[in-house]
Amino acid sequence: MAGNKINKIKFSPVDLEERKKLDFRAGDTISVSSKVLEEKKDKKGNLIKDDVKKYRLQAFEGIVLARKHGTEVGATFTVRKIASGVGVERIFPLYSPMVSSIEIIKRAHARRSKLYYIRTKAVKDVRSKMRSVTNQEENEDASEKVSE
Repeated sequence: MAGNKINKIKFSPVDLEERKKLDFRAGDTISVSSKVLEEKKDKKGNLIKDDVKKYRLQAFEGIVLARKHGTEVGATFTVRKIASGVGVERIFPLYSPMVSSIEIIKRAHARRSKLYYIRTKAVKDVRSKMRSVTNQEENEDASEKVSE
């Protein structure tokens, strides 16, 4: 009878079985909704201490670079997105109560389990785009000087 009571006690607000069943891998595009603490500031920019903590959901959508420690309690996954031309990475604990939901948006087939090379690949793409923009500007400047 004592065994039944122990099985009914819930130690975590997260549904562990549901999170274990999530089958996303490196290369997949996912959307992670995480809880963020709302902080109120006065006109001077000082934080106002409030007894009631308010949380809001913030979505972080990007490519999964790595998933570590499988389905253990300390399992984590790394998500990367590009915001305003800058690469942003976040590491989320799989079983954290601050992560409210994980949605798989797009599946991808990757030959590696860790896609850290995407960091340098993205930098190379950005550099090549920057070069082409600067070359076009230089060509436009040169053509304007010739026409004058």
